[in-house]
Amino acid sequence: MNARTAPPGDAPPGPLDRLERLIGTPGFQRAIMAVIVVNSLVLGLETSAAAMEAAGPVLLAIDRICLAIFVVELLAKVAVLRTRFLRDPWNVFDAAVVGIALFPASEGLSVLRALRVLRALRLISAVPAMRRVVSALLTAIPGMGSIVALLGLVFYVFSVMATKLFGAAFPEWFGSVGASAYTLFQVMTLESWSMGIVRPVMEIFPLAWAFFVPFILLTSFTVLNLFIGIIVEAMQAQAIEASVGREAEELALLRDELQLLRQEIRTLWPRGDTPRRAEAHPPQR
Repeated sequence: MNARTAPPGDAPPGPLDRLERLIGTPGFQRAIMAVIVVNSLVLGLETSAAAMEAAGPVLLAIDRICLAIFVVELLAKVAVLRTRFLRDPWNVFDAAVVGIALFPASEGLSVLRALRVLRALRLISAVPAMRRVVSALLTAIPGMGSIVALLGLVFYVFSVMATKLFGAAFPEWFGSVGASAYTLFQVMTLESWSMGIVRPVMEIFPLAWAFFVPFILLTSFTVLNLFIGIIVEAMQAQAIEASVGREAEELALLRDELQLLRQEIRTLWPRGDTPRRAEAHPPQR
């Protein structure tokens, strides 16, 4: 609503109100996304000796500028949201990622220099579609617990069986329960499972396929697909929740607009004018 139609009782927006509107604008969000992409590319170029030799000071300067922009953005959000800042997990995630880069990367803390690339993960919080995917994955974690337990039980049973069946002939692959579990994990991922493991075992144990084929069918094509099903279900629930939230926001905005429209009508047309106008212009028969 512009200044001409604003109700007389409304106060003009303050600096924090204008700052909150600025932070919420799509243009501001796109600008932050562009800075994140540029910073990610610069961090990648810093790993190249040729790039650092050609434009090392420029890359370091761009990195510091991007970091300064991130710090200013977080400070602006803290000033606007105050205690609400910590209620949003994405704000906490952004603060943690940016805060890591503020620590001095000395020789004793050289790992912090490598962790600066975590700033690229801020793109997740900046893109709503990525946020929905991550939220769906986090929502699906409790449902995955039973599937992880089932998969662990299957691995344990088959590892003990493989150790007893093939451990004496292939101690490197099946000499212990741990070695058998790791070998079966390779078989489950279908990485060189036939020519690398199963066929050499079948040269000594021709019926070994009766052990490995059911294991692959049970793990790779059944249990792992349950993970996919739970994740898809969680993403569908997130999409439905987001759709309901958007509809609720649209209804709230519509109610606010109707309320403002009623106030404008009351301002332009007082209640006492209606009967007088009806008397001045009686209906014609």
